[in-house]
Amino acid sequence: MFSNIWFIVILFFIIFNFIFSSILEYINDKNWKNHVPEELKKFYPNEKYQKARDYKLETGKISFLSSSISFVITLVLIISGIYGTVSDNITKITESIFTQSVLFFSIFYLLNYIISLPIKFYSTFVVEEKFGFNKTTKRLFLVDQIKSLLLSALIAGILLFFAIQFFIIFEQNFWIYLWLGLSIFLIFTNTFYASLIVPIFNKLEPLSDGELRRKINEYSKMIGYSLKNIFIIDGSKRSTKANAFFSGLGPKKTIALYDTLIENHTDEELLAVLAHEVGHYKRNHVFKGLILSIAQIGLICFLFQLCLNEGEISFALGGKIPTFHLGLIGFSLLYSPIGLITGVMMNIFSRKNEYEADKFAKDTYDGKQLSLALKKLSANNLSNLHPHPFYAFIHYSHPPLLKRLNALKN
Repeated sequence: MFSNIWFIVILFFIIFNFIFSSILEYINDKNWKNHVPEELKKFYPNEKYQKARDYKLETGKISFLSSSISFVITLVLIISGIYGTVSDNITKITESIFTQSVLFFSIFYLLNYIISLPIKFYSTFVVEEKFGFNKTTKRLFLVDQIKSLLLSALIAGILLFFAIQFFIIFEQNFWIYLWLGLSIFLIFTNTFYASLIVPIFNKLEPLSDGELRRKINEYSKMIGYSLKNIFIIDGSKRSTKANAFFSGLGPKKTIALYDTLIENHTDEELLAVLAHEVGHYKRNHVFKGLILSIAQIGLICFLFQLCLNEGEISFALGGKIPTFHLGLIGFSLLYSPIGLITGVMMNIFSRKNEYEADKFAKDTYDGKQLSLALKKLSANNLSNLHPHPFYAFIHYSHPPLLKRLNALKN
């Protein structure tokens, strides 16, 4: 009886998530305005604005196709009980919980990967190519996919191994040790992301001496903040889109500027972007975000423990034997509404941080130069100038461009 209830609840969450996401995409698409704000007409002439509209429509179709395929496949797997059938057959092969889980997740991960690969290929070599963004060669695309597969398998395998060991050793309180382990992993990846993960896919080179470096040194002295770890990342080998990011803790703090950003912006605009990134450090956004993420991991681990204790969830997925991997699948499906709420909360926090970092750049350098940089970035990336407010509230980690520009004026 309880397995039937869990079955209904899981189906409800899957259907609700798909319908909710589809409605959000629909209202966001319909919110497009035919006019360009006066202050952006220089950056969005009519032809470019129409191109941004077309790009939004094309990427929206790809996104809907991908989510629809995922939705249908998940429904089929749940309703047919395939998850449970595969699990039961695997338990006959081996008694090792870790081996069972590896075999189980490998099957469904590869299935998902094979199905999604044509969509990734089409998105890269048709859609992104059509709008002048793609610089990825087919060879690089293939190498990236292989690297991503191997890296994902390595990280997932390590995390799965320790999670199962904690489960076997500590049983009912294993979630506490899992929380501790995942928190350590999060701190490690935050600290060494730029030095360990990024170089697998991109080349990072220190910003060379020159006029820009000299101006950065002057700004660094003015604010009393060391800016040694500044790198240029070769993003242009994959896309013409520009970006910048910060990562790391302590002496590993790193700011990375895409080479496309360097090419398309003046030194003053680049310095304003850099000041924004420094603002994240100076306002302790990295540390605060890390604390919130660790708290979120704690909630996830606790709820995961509850799902593992509820054997009926495995039965709801078609299994005859409760297993660790079915419990994890069930949890991932049941957590979706909570994940939506925590995701919204993290986005609210992130948008607040962006406003604060913008203000820091304005107060310590030049708000007008940052505004110029943001306008250029938006136009070059064909960003949506008029996202629906509710869509932005749910999905946006950064405030919409017009809101950021207005905040910089005040």
